[in-house]
Order: sequence, then C-alpha cells, then structure tokens
Amino acid sequence: MIEIVALHVSPVHAFEGRPSDGPRPDPGPVSRDHVVVRAGLGIVGDRYFNHPAHRNAAVTFISAESLREWSADPLLARRNVVVRGFDVDALPRGTVFSLDSGDGPVRFEVHRPAHPCAWMDQVIGPGAFKGLRGRGGIRCVPLDDGVLRTGKSAVAMMDA
Repeated sequence: MIEIVALHVSPVHAFEGRPSDGPRPDPGPVSRDHVVVRAGLGIVGDRYFNHPAHRNAAVTFISAESLREWSADPLLARRNVVVRGFDVDALPRGTVFSLDSGDGPVRFEVHRPAHPCAWMDQVIGPGAFKGLRGRGGIRCVPLDDGVLRTGKSAVAMMDA
C-alpha cells in the first residue's frame, strides 16, 4: 500500500513568462479529494486533458518524499498526483503501473520525466529548481478510465 497524498487539477497554466513576474492566479480550487481519469486523455478538468501536445504525458506524478525538504505543501510542485511510499522517479520509460484507491485499478504508462523548471525557485523556494532535478516526477498516459482518491492506494507493476 502507498498513499495518494494530494490531487491537483488546474484548468489553466499558471506558470508562463518569467518567474520574476510571478504566476498567474489560479481561477479556482485546484486541490481535490478525487479526480476522474480518462484513458488516453488525462484528468477531467485539467489543462492538459485531451491536449494534443501532452497526450502521452497528460498526468504527472511526484513522490512526496522528493518534496519533503522543500515544502510542506505537496501541491506547490503542481504535479497532478502526489504519492507517498512509491518512488516514481525510479520507474523507467514504458513502465506500466496501476493505482487502486477504492474504485478499481487505473493503469498508467510512464512516458518521460517531469523535469523541474525555473518556476520551482519562485514558487517552492530558492534552490528547489536544482534540488528537484532527477526527482521532479514523471509524465504518464492513462490507459484506463477510472477514479483516483486521496488516501491509501494499492499499487501494482505490470507488463507493458
């Protein structure tokens, strides 16, 4: 068992332009207790849902352990799914895993790392950009429709 610590859905991209100019305000609540996932499309309501440029990377994951030294707020990194007890950065490209938080398993395929950007220093704190290199999470494509909820979750690794 692992824990889904936080779920983040944002309808707009708040980090555009220069970090020194500051982020755009989010238009509404972004923290959720559950999210709806659609196969091949992403998380319903998220800015990358069915976005052609992000179709294979629409859902981002980060390990809470990677953020521990930088922030008490796991949503600041703006990854969709923050997990505890699951080292997502160790998963190679092409890995398929599932999470089941009570509504049935939802499979995800790892496509690439979610590299941190210069905004991390502005939003999380000085040094976070360099400190999160190699620990910024992963970008995945969902392979199933389903629901993820915060709290305990079963995780399973599967053959691709």
